[in-house]
Amino acid sequence: MRIEIEPGIRLFVDIEGLGHVPDGLALREKPTLVLIHGGPGFDHTAFRPFFSRFADLCQIVYFDQRGHGRSDARPLGECRLDTLADDVVRLCDALGVVKPIVLGQSFGGFVAQRYLARHPAHPRKVVLSSTSHHFGLERKVHHFGRLGGPAAAQATRDFWERPGADTWAAYETHCRHLYNTRPKPPGAGGWMMFNPEILFEHTRTELPGMDLRPGLANVQCPVLVMAGEEDPVTPPEDAGEIVAALPAPWRAGFERFPGAGHGAWRDDPEAAERVLRAFLAS
Repeated sequence: MRIEIEPGIRLFVDIEGLGHVPDGLALREKPTLVLIHGGPGFDHTAFRPFFSRFADLCQIVYFDQRGHGRSDARPLGECRLDTLADDVVRLCDALGVVKPIVLGQSFGGFVAQRYLARHPAHPRKVVLSSTSHHFGLERKVHHFGRLGGPAAAQATRDFWERPGADTWAAYETHCRHLYNTRPKPPGAGGWMMFNPEILFEHTRTELPGMDLRPGLANVQCPVLVMAGEEDPVTPPEDAGEIVAALPAPWRAGFERFPGAGHGAWRDDPEAAERVLRAFLAS
Protein backbone atom coordinates (compact mmCIF):
# COMPACT_ATOMS: atom_id res chain seq x y z
CA MET A 1 0.00 0.00 0.00
CA ARG A 2 1.03 3.64 -0.32
CA ILE A 3 0.69 5.75 2.82
CA GLU A 4 0.42 9.54 2.63
CA ILE A 5 2.87 11.07 5.11
CA GLU A 6 2.47 14.67 3.89
CA PRO A 7 -0.04 16.16 1.45
CA GLY A 8 0.73 14.62 -1.92
CA ILE A 9 3.69 12.53 -0.68
CA ARG A 10 3.12 8.78 -0.41
CA LEU A 11 5.52 6.08 0.70
CA PHE A 12 5.21 2.42 -0.28
CA VAL A 13 4.68 0.37 2.89
CA ASP A 14 4.39 -3.36 3.51
CA ILE A 15 3.70 -4.78 6.97
CA GLU A 16 4.44 -8.29 8.19
CA GLY A 17 3.05 -9.94 11.31
CA LEU A 18 0.31 -9.16 13.80
CA GLY A 19 0.69 -6.12 16.01
CA HIS A 20 -1.43 -7.66 18.76
CA VAL A 21 -1.40 -11.34 19.68
CA PRO A 22 -3.66 -13.34 22.03
CA ASP A 23 -2.14 -13.72 25.49
CA GLY A 24 -4.59 -15.38 27.83
CA LEU A 25 -7.69 -13.22 28.07
CA ALA A 26 -5.96 -10.16 26.59
CA LEU A 27 -4.31 -9.03 23.40
CA ARG A 28 -0.62 -8.29 23.89
CA GLU A 29 0.90 -5.55 21.77
CA LYS A 30 4.18 -6.43 20.11
CA PRO A 31 6.83 -3.79 19.39
CA THR A 32 7.12 -2.47 15.84
CA LEU A 33 10.37 -2.88 13.91
CA VAL A 34 10.83 -0.20 11.23
CA LEU A 35 13.47 -1.09 8.62
CA ILE A 36 15.29 1.73 6.79
CA HIS A 37 16.86 0.41 3.61
CA GLY A 38 20.21 1.22 2.06
CA GLY A 39 21.25 2.99 -1.08
CA PRO A 40 20.53 5.71 -1.68
CA GLY A 41 18.50 4.79 -4.72
CA PHE A 42 17.67 1.22 -3.65
CA ASP A 43 14.50 -0.09 -2.00
CA HIS A 44 13.31 -2.20 0.94
CA THR A 45 13.54 -5.58 -0.77
CA ALA A 46 17.13 -6.23 0.38
CA PHE A 47 15.59 -7.00 3.79
CA ARG A 48 13.63 -9.93 2.37
CA PRO A 49 13.30 -12.75 3.25
CA PHE A 50 15.71 -12.63 6.22
CA PHE A 51 13.72 -10.30 8.47
CA SER A 52 10.56 -12.40 8.25
CA ARG A 53 12.07 -14.61 10.95
CA PHE A 54 11.49 -11.86 13.53
CA ALA A 55 7.73 -11.64 13.00
CA ASP A 56 7.22 -13.68 16.18
CA LEU A 57 8.82 -10.85 18.20
CA CYS A 58 7.78 -7.74 16.30
CA GLN A 59 5.43 -6.36 13.76
CA ILE A 60 7.71 -5.46 10.85
CA VAL A 61 7.32 -2.35 8.72
CA TYR A 62 9.11 -2.38 5.38
CA PHE A 63 8.99 0.85 3.37
CA ASP A 64 10.63 2.54 0.42
CA GLN A 65 12.08 5.89 1.38
CA ARG A 66 10.86 9.13 -0.19
CA GLY A 67 11.44 9.07 -3.95
CA HIS A 68 12.73 5.48 -3.86
CA GLY A 69 11.45 2.17 -5.17
CA ARG A 70 7.66 1.92 -5.22
CA SER A 71 7.12 5.19 -3.34
CA ASP A 72 6.01 8.24 -5.28
CA ALA A 73 8.74 9.83 -7.38
CA ARG A 74 10.10 13.07 -5.91
CA PRO A 75 12.65 15.70 -6.98
CA LEU A 76 16.21 14.60 -6.28
CA GLY A 77 16.84 17.61 -4.07
CA GLU A 78 14.19 16.38 -1.62
CA CYS A 79 16.07 13.20 -0.76
CA ARG A 80 18.18 14.83 1.95
CA LEU A 81 19.10 13.13 5.22
CA ASP A 82 17.15 15.56 7.39
CA THR A 83 14.00 15.07 5.32
CA LEU A 84 14.37 11.29 5.21
CA ALA A 85 14.98 11.21 8.98
CA ASP A 86 11.84 13.25 9.60
CA ASP A 87 9.95 10.89 7.28
CA VAL A 88 10.50 8.08 9.80
CA VAL A 89 8.49 10.10 12.31
CA ARG A 90 5.90 11.07 9.71
CA LEU A 91 5.45 7.44 8.71
CA CYS A 92 5.09 6.29 12.31
CA ASP A 93 2.53 9.02 12.95
CA ALA A 94 0.55 7.97 9.88
CA LEU A 95 0.59 4.32 10.98
CA GLY A 96 -0.05 5.04 14.66
CA VAL A 97 3.30 3.53 15.68
CA VAL A 98 4.63 4.69 19.06
CA LYS A 99 8.19 4.00 20.24
CA PRO A 100 9.39 1.91 17.30
CA ILE A 101 12.53 -0.15 17.13
CA VAL A 102 14.36 1.29 14.13
CA LEU A 103 17.02 -0.50 12.09
CA GLY A 104 19.06 1.39 9.52
CA GLN A 105 21.20 -0.56 7.05
CA SER A 106 24.07 1.18 5.18
CA PHE A 107 22.66 4.48 3.84
CA GLY A 108 19.64 3.68 6.00
CA GLY A 109 22.07 3.91 8.91
CA PHE A 110 22.94 7.46 7.83
CA VAL A 111 19.22 8.25 7.97
CA ALA A 112 18.86 6.50 11.33
CA GLN A 113 21.73 8.54 12.79
CA ARG A 114 20.09 11.78 11.66
CA TYR A 115 16.80 10.49 13.08
CA LEU A 116 18.51 9.89 16.43
CA ALA A 117 19.94 13.41 16.34
CA ARG A 118 16.67 15.13 15.40
CA HIS A 119 14.18 12.95 17.29
CA PRO A 120 16.10 11.37 20.19
CA ALA A 121 13.00 10.62 22.27
CA HIS A 122 11.09 8.95 19.43
CA PRO A 123 12.55 5.40 19.21
CA ARG A 124 12.48 2.58 21.72
CA LYS A 125 15.78 1.17 20.38
CA VAL A 126 17.93 1.57 17.27
CA VAL A 127 20.17 -0.78 15.31
CA LEU A 128 22.90 0.71 13.11
CA SER A 129 23.96 -1.99 10.67
CA SER A 130 26.87 -1.83 8.20
CA THR A 131 26.94 1.93 8.17
CA SER A 132 29.25 4.88 8.58
CA HIS A 133 29.29 8.40 9.96
CA HIS A 134 31.37 10.04 7.21
CA PHE A 135 32.60 9.76 3.61
CA GLY A 136 35.73 7.82 4.54
CA LEU A 137 37.00 7.57 0.97
CA GLU A 138 40.54 6.48 1.79
CA ARG A 139 39.27 3.60 3.92
CA LYS A 140 37.02 2.49 1.11
CA VAL A 141 39.88 2.59 -1.38
CA HIS A 142 42.12 0.65 1.01
CA HIS A 143 39.61 -2.11 1.71
CA PHE A 144 38.43 -2.56 -1.87
CA GLY A 145 42.07 -2.67 -2.95
CA ARG A 146 42.83 -5.23 -0.25
CA LEU A 147 40.02 -7.47 -1.46
CA GLY A 148 40.04 -6.82 -5.20
CA GLY A 149 43.44 -5.42 -6.11
CA PRO A 150 44.42 -2.21 -7.95
CA ALA A 151 41.50 -2.28 -10.38
CA ALA A 152 39.00 -2.33 -7.51
CA ALA A 153 40.86 0.41 -5.66
CA GLN A 154 40.86 2.64 -8.76
CA ALA A 155 37.21 1.97 -9.56
CA THR A 156 36.35 2.87 -5.96
CA ARG A 157 38.18 6.18 -6.12
CA ASP A 158 36.78 7.01 -9.55
CA PHE A 159 33.15 6.38 -8.61
CA TRP A 160 33.08 8.04 -5.21
CA GLU A 161 34.96 11.09 -6.52
CA ARG A 162 33.11 11.34 -9.87
CA PRO A 163 29.72 9.62 -9.51
CA GLY A 164 28.03 8.95 -12.83
CA ALA A 165 26.93 6.21 -15.18
CA ASP A 166 30.42 5.46 -16.50
CA THR A 167 32.19 5.26 -13.14
CA TRP A 168 29.26 3.29 -11.69
CA ALA A 169 29.57 0.71 -14.46
CA ALA A 170 33.23 0.16 -13.61
CA TYR A 171 32.42 0.04 -9.90
CA GLU A 172 29.74 -2.57 -10.56
CA THR A 173 32.28 -4.68 -12.44
CA HIS A 174 35.22 -4.43 -10.03
CA CYS A 175 33.70 -3.73 -6.61
CA ARG A 176 30.09 -4.72 -6.06
CA HIS A 177 30.83 -8.44 -5.81
CA LEU A 178 33.27 -7.63 -2.98
CA TYR A 179 30.55 -6.28 -0.68
CA ASN A 180 29.85 -9.76 0.66
CA THR A 181 31.77 -12.96 1.24
CA ARG A 182 28.97 -15.30 0.20
CA PRO A 183 27.44 -15.21 -3.29
CA LYS A 184 23.79 -14.23 -3.53
CA PRO A 185 21.39 -17.16 -3.59
CA PRO A 186 20.26 -17.95 -7.14
CA GLY A 187 17.32 -15.77 -8.11
CA ALA A 188 17.58 -13.52 -5.05
CA GLY A 189 17.73 -9.76 -5.38
CA GLY A 190 15.91 -9.53 -8.69
CA TRP A 191 13.06 -7.71 -6.96
CA MET A 192 14.98 -4.50 -6.32
CA MET A 193 14.07 -1.22 -8.01
CA PHE A 194 17.17 0.96 -8.35
CA ASN A 195 17.37 4.63 -9.31
CA PRO A 196 21.08 5.44 -9.69
CA GLU A 197 20.45 9.17 -10.05
CA ILE A 198 19.54 9.36 -6.35
CA LEU A 199 22.86 7.70 -5.48
CA PHE A 200 24.83 10.00 -7.77
CA GLU A 201 23.14 13.14 -6.42
CA HIS A 202 23.75 12.21 -2.77
CA THR A 203 27.39 11.36 -3.48
CA ARG A 204 27.93 14.73 -5.16
CA THR A 205 26.18 16.82 -2.49
CA GLU A 206 25.72 15.54 1.07
CA LEU A 207 28.21 12.69 1.34
CA PRO A 208 31.60 14.44 0.93
CA GLY A 209 31.16 16.72 3.96
CA MET A 210 29.04 14.40 6.09
CA ASP A 211 29.88 13.88 9.77
CA LEU A 212 27.06 12.32 11.78
CA ARG A 213 28.92 11.86 15.06
CA PRO A 214 27.99 15.17 16.75
CA GLY A 215 24.30 14.35 16.58
CA LEU A 216 24.84 11.04 18.36
CA ALA A 217 25.44 12.94 21.59
CA ASN A 218 21.64 13.40 21.74
CA VAL A 219 20.87 9.66 21.89
CA GLN A 220 18.32 8.65 24.55
CA CYS A 221 17.76 4.96 23.78
CA PRO A 222 19.81 1.75 23.48
CA VAL A 223 21.76 1.57 20.22
CA LEU A 224 23.25 -1.64 18.84
CA VAL A 225 26.00 -1.31 16.21
CA MET A 226 26.69 -4.22 13.84
CA ALA A 227 29.58 -4.50 11.40
CA GLY A 228 31.04 -7.16 9.13
CA GLU A 229 34.80 -7.40 9.48
CA GLU A 230 35.17 -7.88 5.71
CA ASP A 231 32.91 -4.97 4.72
CA PRO A 232 34.84 -2.72 2.31
CA VAL A 233 32.23 0.02 1.75
CA THR A 234 31.35 0.76 5.41
CA PRO A 235 34.42 -0.69 7.14
CA PRO A 236 34.36 -1.83 10.77
CA GLU A 237 36.67 1.04 11.74
CA ASP A 238 33.79 3.39 10.91
CA ALA A 239 31.45 1.39 13.14
CA GLY A 240 33.93 1.61 16.00
CA GLU A 241 33.97 5.39 15.70
CA ILE A 242 30.17 5.46 15.78
CA VAL A 243 30.20 3.45 19.01
CA ALA A 244 32.75 5.82 20.54
CA ALA A 245 30.48 8.79 19.71
CA LEU A 246 27.46 7.29 21.51
CA PRO A 247 26.79 8.26 25.14
CA ALA A 248 28.12 5.39 27.25
CA PRO A 249 24.79 4.55 28.95
CA TRP A 250 23.16 3.88 25.57
CA ARG A 251 25.85 1.68 24.00
CA ALA A 252 23.89 -1.56 23.79
CA GLY A 253 26.66 -3.44 22.01
CA PHE A 254 29.19 -3.45 19.20
CA GLU A 255 28.92 -6.70 17.30
CA ARG A 256 31.62 -7.49 14.73
CA PHE A 257 31.07 -10.50 12.49
CA PRO A 258 34.24 -12.28 11.33
CA GLY A 259 34.12 -13.35 7.70
CA ALA A 260 31.05 -11.21 6.98
CA GLY A 261 30.69 -8.23 4.71
CA HIS A 262 28.01 -5.62 4.09
CA GLY A 263 24.85 -6.64 5.94
CA ALA A 264 26.14 -9.36 8.26
CA TRP A 265 22.96 -11.43 7.88
CA ARG A 266 23.80 -12.03 4.21
CA ASP A 267 27.04 -13.85 5.09
CA ASP A 268 26.38 -15.18 8.59
CA PRO A 269 22.60 -15.33 9.02
CA GLU A 270 22.72 -17.57 12.09
CA ALA A 271 25.00 -15.24 14.07
CA ALA A 272 23.15 -12.14 12.92
CA GLU A 273 19.83 -13.66 13.96
CA ARG A 274 21.16 -14.50 17.44
CA VAL A 275 22.39 -10.95 17.97
CA LEU A 276 19.26 -9.28 16.61
CA ARG A 277 16.87 -11.62 18.38
CA ALA A 278 18.54 -10.95 21.74
CA PHE A 279 18.39 -7.19 21.21
CA LEU A 280 14.80 -7.15 19.95
CA ALA A 281 13.63 -9.27 22.86
CA SER A 282 15.48 -7.35 25.57
